[in-house]
Amino acid sequence: MLKNLFSPMRIGKMEVSNRLVVPAMVMNFCNNDGTATEKYIAYHEAKAKGGWGLIITEDYAVDPRGKGFAGIPGLWNDDQIESHSKLPERVHRYGSKIVAQIYHAGRQTNHFVIGAQPVAPSPIPCPANQEIPHELTKAEIRNIVEEFGDCALRAKKAGFDGVEVHGAHGYLIAQFMSPYSNKRTDEYGGSLLNRMRFPLEIISNIRAKAGNDFPILFRISGDEFVPGGRTIEDTKAIAVLLEQAGVNAIHVSAGVYGSMQFIIPPAAVRHGWIADFAAEVKKVVSIPVITVGRINDPMMAETIIASGKADFVAIGRGSLADPELPNKAAAGKFDEINYCIGCLQGCVGNLFRGNPGGCLVNPVTGRESEFILKPVDKKKKVFVAGGGPAGMEAARVAAQRGHEVHLYEKSDKLGGQYLIGAIPPNKGEVDMFLAWQQNQLKKYNVNVHFNTELTVEIVEKEAPDAVIVATGGEPIVPDIPGKDRPNVVEANDVLLGNVNVGHRVIVIGGGMVGSETADHLANHGKEVTIVEMLPDIANDEEDAVRYFLMKDLHDNGVKIYVNAPVKKILDDGVISEIDGTEIKIGPADTIVMAIGAKSVNSLTKELEGKVPQVLTVGDALKVRKALEAVEEGYRAGLAV
Repeated sequence: MLKNLFSPMRIGKMEVSNRLVVPAMVMNFCNNDGTATEKYIAYHEAKAKGGWGLIITEDYAVDPRGKGFAGIPGLWNDDQIESHSKLPERVHRYGSKIVAQIYHAGRQTNHFVIGAQPVAPSPIPCPANQEIPHELTKAEIRNIVEEFGDCALRAKKAGFDGVEVHGAHGYLIAQFMSPYSNKRTDEYGGSLLNRMRFPLEIISNIRAKAGNDFPILFRISGDEFVPGGRTIEDTKAIAVLLEQAGVNAIHVSAGVYGSMQFIIPPAAVRHGWIADFAAEVKKVVSIPVITVGRINDPMMAETIIASGKADFVAIGRGSLADPELPNKAAAGKFDEINYCIGCLQGCVGNLFRGNPGGCLVNPVTGRESEFILKPVDKKKKVFVAGGGPAGMEAARVAAQRGHEVHLYEKSDKLGGQYLIGAIPPNKGEVDMFLAWQQNQLKKYNVNVHFNTELTVEIVEKEAPDAVIVATGGEPIVPDIPGKDRPNVVEANDVLLGNVNVGHRVIVIGGGMVGSETADHLANHGKEVTIVEMLPDIANDEEDAVRYFLMKDLHDNGVKIYVNAPVKKILDDGVISEIDGTEIKIGPADTIVMAIGAKSVNSLTKELEGKVPQVLTVGDALKVRKALEAVEEGYRAGLAV
């Protein structure tokens, strides 16, 4: 079925066993001095065990002043080689090849990370970091060229199978290649050939130091998606130059920090969208081309290769969601694959909150040496109250370890709030995670009791050894005059199709739930207005998710009032206070309440002293995102 995907192919002298690639993804797992940690090594080792043909590590900084994140690896001195040599050794045990991506962040960093002023080809600040960089002198440029060559040689000494030169995503090499960031008038600026001088000198230096047989990959943004940035036509011309310079493969991505939503796109971006750029590059070169970008399914990867758009397919976030994806696909176990849902909560959100990377649907990511599912020494009877993502995860893990698990769900469906969360536009892939969890419950013989709320009486009668409370949350209904009018409904009921909504709708609340409900209604032809008491809406969304949500709201003509607390609900609108003045907003046929949620956890207190072990997880503990809920469910499954 996947004959193309699981056929071998060479990149230079390196033979890769299949066409599935783990691309570089910053995870922040290394020490601040650039040395490797067990967390970092185990994370990559899990990918090798899972059957990925080629693993490309996250950015190895060629200079400590070129770090974009505090916890990325480094090979800027010989003392770092030993710690990193353990990584290729452990990856090679499973037949995978591993390539070290090497880079310099240039202006896309800040003094908090590097303790100094960032550098760049021109003194133009990065739109994201907003620090004016030092304009590199010719002598400093030549020094960085040498650092790239030295770094590649250290990677070779450490046992890596090759290097990937990072010329994408707006980092230093990309800064030189693009008129968007390079305003120089010397030999390193101006014409395309001049702007290519820096990367071509780097490739030449690597070749001179690491040898002609050492594979060099080059990552490039097919389109930068910024005014004055490179387009695919520029990229095609660059690709020809790279092949002539001795590059063995080209890895086509997209975007820069000024267009971050395209570097790691959320579910709002179509699957496999960068493959079209890769196909254009493939037309002009004879070396292998790697594509990436919103590909989470092996069947999709197979068709991309079969269609001739690319030779290799990189599945980054899909490898976080399920490191075993290749092995499962090769065995035809597609229903066992835990698919990426494009949420960005763990992989991106964690990073920009200053934390190590993770994954909502796979809490084991980054904790491979910590979260180990060992069979239980003594089988217990474990009850789980609530069938949302946290409850199902707790049940799954406990049952997989060997416990007798009973899950009690008061409704006739599993999924909890995530059933509702999957309904708004661009959120449908959430269902894939819920489907996977349910499949896992069946696989590990979890006894699911539908239409049954777990009570103290049931616990006292059945005498379980442990109870995990995952009863979730419920909507907050503030005491606004008029809240009981017949034209007032709750967002959850709207999304579930339990209530009829008129043509003109006011949504009270502009958080994630309110904004997404408004987007859902607007996409179905309603005239929608959001009224929010805070200065902005959708601030609890990840940045890239919010970008496309706000665009959709704008395109659908959704009216937005901020700093506008609702004082009263009327039959045909609401009274809101804006700048100290009460105004009527309307007319409206329906008022939708989307204020937020509060925990439902009375069962926890009721069970005190009645059962040996009680754990509370997810929204029942505290209302947050699914990222925290699923992790807590996993931890609870390990703890019982």
